[in-house]
Amino acid sequence: MQTHIIAAESQASLLIPTLPDLIWGALSFLVLVALFTWKVLPRLNQLLDERSKAIAGRIDEAKHAREEAERVLHQYQEQLAEARTEAGRIRDQAREDGKRIIAELREQASAEAARITAQAQAQIEAERASAVQSLRAEVGSLAIDLASGVIGQHLADDKNASALVDRFLAELDLDTAR
Repeated sequence: MQTHIIAAESQASLLIPTLPDLIWGALSFLVLVALFTWKVLPRLNQLLDERSKAIAGRIDEAKHAREEAERVLHQYQEQLAEARTEAGRIRDQAREDGKRIIAELREQASAEAARITAQAQAQIEAERASAVQSLRAEVGSLAIDLASGVIGQHLADDKNASALVDRFLAELDLDTAR
């Protein structure tokens, strides 16, 4: 039975620490807590504060960057609206210029057509006058030949006959003009 008791005592000492072990354990624990409180914890708090500041700084930078991006976007949209307005104005100006150029070209074409028509009319009038003159000479010559044939004398050299034919043709012109 004594073995049993020794075994029980050895089992109890394994489960329950002795007083020196408790003192050394408690002392070690207090040293570690003190070391942790004075050295590790302030350093850890400092690192956490620095990290918080860095994160806050990045958030502020991101906020400023977003505000800058919004400002630039707004500026871009204003410039785009101005460019669209300017493009519309340029387009309208080009249409007006095109209409003006077309009107000028039509006016020039009309003037050129009028000039060509006037020139053609003048040429036609000159050719008509030439044809009338030629016809008068021809009709006069025929009339004199016909009169010579009726009278039996040659009248081609007679100035009176030529004057008579001219007067007859002038009267004929006056009758057709009326």
